[in-house]
Amino acid sequence: MESYERAALEAVTTRPVHDYRTLAVERITPVMGAEVSGVDLSQEIPDEQMEEIRTAFRDHHVLVFRDQTITAADHKRFASAFGELRAVNPPPPEGDPYILEIRTPSAAANVAGNGWHADGTADAEPSLGSMLYITEVPEPGCGGDTLFANMHLAYEMLSPAMRSLLDPLTAVHDGAQALAGYTPPADYVIPKSEHPLVARHPETDRKLLYVNKAYTSRIPQLSEQESRALLDMLFDTIARRPVLHLRVRWTPGTLVFWDNRCVQHHAIYDYYPYSRYGQRVAINGGPVKG
Repeated sequence: MESYERAALEAVTTRPVHDYRTLAVERITPVMGAEVSGVDLSQEIPDEQMEEIRTAFRDHHVLVFRDQTITAADHKRFASAFGELRAVNPPPPEGDPYILEIRTPSAAANVAGNGWHADGTADAEPSLGSMLYITEVPEPGCGGDTLFANMHLAYEMLSPAMRSLLDPLTAVHDGAQALAGYTPPADYVIPKSEHPLVARHPETDRKLLYVNKAYTSRIPQLSEQESRALLDMLFDTIARRPVLHLRVRWTPGTLVFWDNRCVQHHAIYDYYPYSRYGQRVAINGGPVKG
């Protein structure tokens, strides 16, 4: 490991740990993720406890709440405490417009999210975060874990020369790329936006790498060949560096809340031919900063 990589890792693993009065927060890895207990998401959450959840979210980027029994209304109430609810796009043909059903039927050929990505980055206003509530896990009682990658650390562990190259660049995020092989509704307008390649988190001002394989198609300041080579290198960095990763195992009644601004995720399809079911609510958060 290079000296700058060690320095980046040390800064994350030795960061101060907050004390909590109203809930318990236990790290899952030194670099990202925490299990949160002592909170009932089916009830109105007191202000002090909500503020502590916000602190944990800023610190750990991925929060895991287990053994929750909640309704769709509870789910949306908790999400709305962090911002405006984000409508599902394209909208579902029926049901609640703010709830995306994550359903894997038995023996499906593939599943949504089976690859590294961040949700909806082709939109002009990307998502703040997502809350996925899983109620049915595959029949063996395991499988379908979700991987997460820390995009702050992905940037910070690059060489100083590479960071300097990336800092002024932008990247095009194209919804058509993510829809390859799928037929969207006839009236669906496929989003396409340009964002800073290196963004700053709007709450912490910390830099992060803001590209993902599902949506990012081009770096316009470079030639097509240069853009492809650089993006492929960055995508490989995200996928092949375990130090960036967190793995969450689902159990029925688990809700996971992740920061879509600084985290990517990958839904692993290792449970064929079994099924799985959950519901996701997303939150608007405004554009990331350059």
